Amino acid sequence: MEIVKTACELCAWSCGMNVHIKNGKIERVSGMKEHPLNRGRLCPKGSISPDYVYSRDRITHPMVREGDRWKKIDWDDATDLFVENLREIREIDPRSFATIIGMPILLGGSSTVGFIRRFMDVFGSPNCFSPESMCYRHEIIGYILTLGKFPVADPENSNCIVVWAHNPHASKPPLAWMIERARKRGATLIVIDPRKTRVAEMADIHAPVKPGSDTYLAVGMMKVIVEEELYDREFVTKFCHGFDRLEEFVSQYSLAEIAEKTWIHEDTIAEIAREFTKTKPACIVQGVNALDQVPTGIQNARSIAIIHALTGNVDVKGGFVRASRVHTRNLRLHELLPDIPLGIEKHPFFYQIWQTHLGEGQGMYLYDAILKGDPYQIKTLFIAGSNPLLTWPESGRTAEMLKKVDFLVVMDMFMTETAKHADLFLPATTFLERLELVDYYSVIFGIPYMMLRKKAIEPIGQAKSDVDFWLEVARKMGYHEQFPWKSVEDVVNWVLEPTGYSVEDLTEKNPSGVWTGEVRYGEYMQRGFRTPSGRIELYSDTLAEMGYDPLPVPKDPVQEIYGEEESREYPVILTTGARNVYFTHSQLRNVEKMRKILPEPYAEINPETARKYGIEDGEYISVSTKYGSIRIRAKVTDGIVPDVINIPHGWKEANVNALTPSRPADPISGCPLLKSVPARISKTS
Repeated sequence: MEIVKTACELCAWSCGMNVHIKNGKIERVSGMKEHPLNRGRLCPKGSISPDYVYSRDRITHPMVREGDRWKKIDWDDATDLFVENLREIREIDPRSFATIIGMPILLGGSSTVGFIRRFMDVFGSPNCFSPESMCYRHEIIGYILTLGKFPVADPENSNCIVVWAHNPHASKPPLAWMIERARKRGATLIVIDPRKTRVAEMADIHAPVKPGSDTYLAVGMMKVIVEEELYDREFVTKFCHGFDRLEEFVSQYSLAEIAEKTWIHEDTIAEIAREFTKTKPACIVQGVNALDQVPTGIQNARSIAIIHALTGNVDVKGGFVRASRVHTRNLRLHELLPDIPLGIEKHPFFYQIWQTHLGEGQGMYLYDAILKGDPYQIKTLFIAGSNPLLTWPESGRTAEMLKKVDFLVVMDMFMTETAKHADLFLPATTFLERLELVDYYSVIFGIPYMMLRKKAIEPIGQAKSDVDFWLEVARKMGYHEQFPWKSVEDVVNWVLEPTGYSVEDLTEKNPSGVWTGEVRYGEYMQRGFRTPSGRIELYSDTLAEMGYDPLPVPKDPVQEIYGEEESREYPVILTTGARNVYFTHSQLRNVEKMRKILPEPYAEINPETARKYGIEDGEYISVSTKYGSIRIRAKVTDGIVPDVINIPHGWKEANVNALTPSRPADPISGCPLLKSVPARISKTS
């Protein structure tokens, strides 16, 4: 039996995987023991990879829509149809072509996402969009605006870990395993979450915060740290900018007020702050998106960076750290970058912060461009590895958008709810049928490491990798100079060249991957901080100059967006998007093993809330907001605070995004409000 060493792609984290192959077919998969991230373990998603690859629901041939039916066509005709449309668009306005890439593309490997963006650069359209319009990018922006870089928490080596709005056992298992190891050696664990998650059950302190009030809690912690003089005076004096303004700012708030806003007792707020300062090193593990999707998303990330700075937990082992980045070739053609993408005029930091180029548009502005032609008309939309009808907010409006666009192309493995609206369907390979470079472990986990995601088996049917497809499109468009490669392997070798490694090296000599540097403890001592002041910016002059709050001013999401009258009409707080370990976004619900474990979605409510509305566990309820209504089964549990309802996303049977708004909520990033939406609930048949 042959064993191919590769990286999983059924969530964003790319755990090392052994693929056991017999006669060209996958027999089973197992965790790669030598991989520094997962150390031989796989979550349930990774374990069922063969079921995903060999699913009976896979579509493995191109299809074009003819009326209400699909017609099989060959790849050459499919590509010609797409290219003909692109040529027409280019003559009118190349900006009228937009792409949406999903997480399998965005974090599938830099060689794929970079290749698609390179094509857009050459074509002349700036309009690339991804899930980062709604998550994670906002954390990056907040950290860079404060620290001049994007560090990550180091729980493996920490003595005090704060897990804030994160459920790693469900959404990021390798991180959960790190925290478990830290707990075994005696690290203190504090969890801030309105739900009693598995990690909360392990905690020394669990603070069940009101959804959307996290900025208030952060300010309360800063107040205790500053006014009780628990901060690292030497570090703050030497390396922080604006401490005097922060000191004045926190004095405006009382712990009593903050306790009322957050539902966390004053004593608990003070206890968390004191514990974090007295136990070193300490770190805060921020949730992947929970703190982003509110009006203070950027300020939440800034708050977490500021608390690290006040306590001297920056660039220290067990605190906030940054690992060496591997220097590969960038596929983007910055000299050809077209006009700024949609949404960037209003949210410039979403595209670029100082010298850090983030390079994509804010997707919440795509709706108006398609539906209203504002600021110009998007006519052709290409969607790869994404299912926005279930994963983007305000799905009623998303459906209108998909119907309105002139030409919709979807490249996927399955006929998703989004793909059902397409004019052209293109069959994509799974991650076990294509070659990609995975070089972002240092960015996400602080592990300076890279490896190849290898093609373990030949593609099933006529399925094709994204890069193979775009190579052919580029050839037919006449972009020979900008796309000189003949194969995916050629592309990856070109990207790898500065590293001194090749595809052959990472396949034959180093199939498990290679270390690419070290964690940079004490980095600020050599490099300082790449901010305008050269220090950590507790007070941001950059934000002030742009008209934004220079300090993390807390805001109540409901009052900020909706007001008192709507709060009375919709008295329950809806929070959305909580993960479980069996699915990623809308993926894997067609895998029988997973559906047997979790056959349908449910809405979590507290027993007190259930009694108030006469709801029994397991009954169907109606959940409504001003945007829509869904019917879903209730799960009554003391694992969530009263007056809050938690509903996962990604289910076509009860699409929670029928209830969420698409309008930008965070003024800095444009992120929509998904974590604190006014709702009402009632029994239904």
